Amino acid sequence: MRRVDVRRDGVTLSCLDGGTGDTVVLLHGLAGSAREMLAPAESLLPNHHVIAVDQRGHGHSTRRPQDLSRQAYVDDVLAVVDHLAAGQPVTLVGQSMGGHTAMLVAARHPGLVRRLVMVEAGVGGDAPEDYPAKLGGWFASWPVPFPDLAAATDFLGSTPIALSWSRDLEERADGLWPRFEPDVMRAAIAAVAEEARWEEWQTIKAPTLLVRGQHGTMKTAEVERMRALRPDVQHVVVPNAGHDVHLEQHGAWTRVLNAFLDR
Repeated sequence: MRRVDVRRDGVTLSCLDGGTGDTVVLLHGLAGSAREMLAPAESLLPNHHVIAVDQRGHGHSTRRPQDLSRQAYVDDVLAVVDHLAAGQPVTLVGQSMGGHTAMLVAARHPGLVRRLVMVEAGVGGDAPEDYPAKLGGWFASWPVPFPDLAAATDFLGSTPIALSWSRDLEERADGLWPRFEPDVMRAAIAAVAEEARWEEWQTIKAPTLLVRGQHGTMKTAEVERMRALRPDVQHVVVPNAGHDVHLEQHGAWTRVLNAFLDR
């Protein structure tokens, strides 16, 4: 896949782009990047045009965008689809915060979304008031720059998400740095947590797949209400997976995704 840039309102959106056929857009979660979506992307490439986006404030995209509202993230997706998919309808696949972004795009721009896949992603809201601050504080606690990859792995650990962070570190003259800023992550997730978007969820018409990890973080009550409001939604639980289904059980996850796309 080639790396290409899309520019919108002073923000650069870096994307991995490749393949031909129906377009599938992949949106990572908070503090992630397009790189962590490579496994599902590569499984789709033989039959699909795939775009994996570094969302604003993440990866190779603009590191400190001024606007971190949910609408800004939605408009970014529109710009990417317009520039790289000729504005034609696409399948949106998002994990966690990326799934929330995908949901809002599907609700507000129904003609642009052919199918919607939400992985460990809900309607937002219903988070402890101090959740964004605690999350931002944890990112700020990282002893950066890391002198080398071994030091990064020693601190971050060897879980799939930790290894993904380590592999994606940016090399600078003074060491290795994460491809995001803690205060930007705090503000980005605060926008997701501030309001539950039940009205938007109910208006979505695109065929939808809701994927959970067996040991994920979604609350059962939220999932049950989502399914009750939209009984047509396909719901899959991936065994032996937590919140980062796409990293922890990528084989099972890509099979689930491909089966949904092949329907």
